[in-house]
Amino acid sequence: MSVSSVRFLNDAESRVFDKEHRRKLAYNIDQYDKKVDEGKHQFFDFDTARQRANFLKWRSIEQLDRYLIEFEANFIKRGGKVIWANDAEEAIAEMLKILKSVDAKSVVKSKSMTTEEIHVNTALSAAGIESVETDLGEFIVQLRDEAPYHIVTPAMHLSKEDVAKTFNEKYDLPIDATPKQITVFVRELLRKKYQQADAGITGANFLIADTGSIALTENEGNTLMSIAFPKVHIAIAGIEKVIPSLSDLDLFWPLLATHGTGQNITVYNSILSGPKSEQESDGPEEMYVILLDNGRTNLLAQPEQRQALYCIRCGACLNGCPIYKGVGGHAYGTTYSGPIGSVITPHLNGMKEFKHLSYASSLCGKCTEVCPVRIDLHKLLLYNRRDAITQHTSSKPERWIYSFWKKAMLSRRLMNQGGAKAKNFILQNFFRKNWGERRELPKVAARSFNEQWRRRKAK
Repeated sequence: MSVSSVRFLNDAESRVFDKEHRRKLAYNIDQYDKKVDEGKHQFFDFDTARQRANFLKWRSIEQLDRYLIEFEANFIKRGGKVIWANDAEEAIAEMLKILKSVDAKSVVKSKSMTTEEIHVNTALSAAGIESVETDLGEFIVQLRDEAPYHIVTPAMHLSKEDVAKTFNEKYDLPIDATPKQITVFVRELLRKKYQQADAGITGANFLIADTGSIALTENEGNTLMSIAFPKVHIAIAGIEKVIPSLSDLDLFWPLLATHGTGQNITVYNSILSGPKSEQESDGPEEMYVILLDNGRTNLLAQPEQRQALYCIRCGACLNGCPIYKGVGGHAYGTTYSGPIGSVITPHLNGMKEFKHLSYASSLCGKCTEVCPVRIDLHKLLLYNRRDAITQHTSSKPERWIYSFWKKAMLSRRLMNQGGAKAKNFILQNFFRKNWGERRELPKVAARSFNEQWRRRKAK
């Protein structure tokens, strides 16, 4: 077993039997579900909207090279600069090169899973640059030195009491501080950080090919503040974020808002098309977009699985997944958790190390049912399981065992070998620890169904 799989099993077991953890998670997801049901009413024909979104993402991914080149050309026309990064190391190196060129000492950073993927905060800290998360949820988990728990709501695992305790420990706020009091305090604190920052770093919800723009959607205004004050803006985006046209946002923004937070549309929606012009009073003097591969072309090369690149990072599959509801986000040990994380991580970070995530599913199909762009997530998990076998990522003893099991299951003669006592002995002594610790193992009947059938026919 890989190190990651052992850690996953241990963390999952710890979390799934933590009643308080599951209570917090169940409460937050229940509130989410109620809002999403309300948000879906804005669509005249919800199924058609999902089908259209699926088609647009299919077109984008199938012609990814064309649309990325179109985006780059149009963005450069507007004064922006585009950098292509094959992996996390290249992206970090290019980012640090930009920041060092302007002698940056502090950076304000808006919520972005892509920057979490390449560990931007760790890299900036190592380089002696202060990095401050400006999304409230991200700021809270940064204070706690934790990774985001969820794609959309990074502090979903915390209660208001947990948050108050964190601010009491870090900033000496009252232990019973209310959410409103904490929010006011953070706003005042971050306002100073915005004014002092030398650069702002964001992700991108969408890259718009025909205008050369990045689209950002948020509820707190922290992204706008992160690009309004600093002289330099760096946007780091996965290459799969590109969409053909500006007009496509009329579908994707409401879909993302509804499935992400249950809103008809989020509070702040921005379209950025390069650095500020001479006529503009605020905004960055320099704007860069780092287009990140980091394993995405590995997934693109898989015709059956490349639809995972359609994902718009709404988090709906996490909230619907019974496994995620049990073990939570941190147990996965990866940037992207839940069904979508289980699908893409083996391709981004290696099948051998992360194949276990594809088995962390009941294959109930709920993730596919709730996906706004109709990704067949449970089917992709099965494809990953198949690839894990064909790529020989398992040990030789494991392959031998399953080879024998396959032969036995396909042979009536072998299935009938040995009596019920012997089979029950094997189950109790060899399967109890790994399979039956939390389950009631079956008891083999004295006579098999096949034997009983033959005896009945003989009468």
